Amino acid sequence: MRYEEKQLTSENVYDGKIMTVQRDEVELANGKKSFREVVRHSGGVVILAMKDSDTILMVRQFRYPIGETVYEVPAGKLEKGEDPDYAARRELEEETGCKAEKWTNLGYINTSPGFCDEKLYLYKAENLTYVGEHPDEGEIISAIEMNLSDVNSKIKNGEINDAKTLCVILRGLNL
Repeated sequence: MRYEEKQLTSENVYDGKIMTVQRDEVELANGKKSFREVVRHSGGVVILAMKDSDTILMVRQFRYPIGETVYEVPAGKLEKGEDPDYAARRELEEETGCKAEKWTNLGYINTSPGFCDEKLYLYKAENLTYVGEHPDEGEIISAIEMNLSDVNSKIKNGEINDAKTLCVILRGLNL
């Protein structure tokens, strides 16, 4: 069976700073018509920063959409046309104050392909050197070191629920 859908029309219904939303009319594989609402996002980078073989750098920050302060790995949005490798290095330094000698590309994930085209590029950063953090304007963030056994405990007890963090840990530590 063919699963593809053909776009018939597209209307931009919202154009914001970090995303746009469009409403598309599509023709389904069975010939019927339907609608899709699609969030367009430039994507981002996610970094598993290894201080040593048993310690990673995490960040704590308040996330307004969910109304909670969360544990996450360093991450950030791609600027339009920005190279993900460059963005990963930029975000690691901005959020943790570290540069890394060794970088490993861990592929990418689609965050919510049912309605959003956001793609997050995953990296592992090792051999870190502290040079001083400088978060983005409007970003209040704390970098912390966390032992892998503590990370595992926080995942199991539900203190770490951020999907991108869980994915990069899974890929980066070959779990």
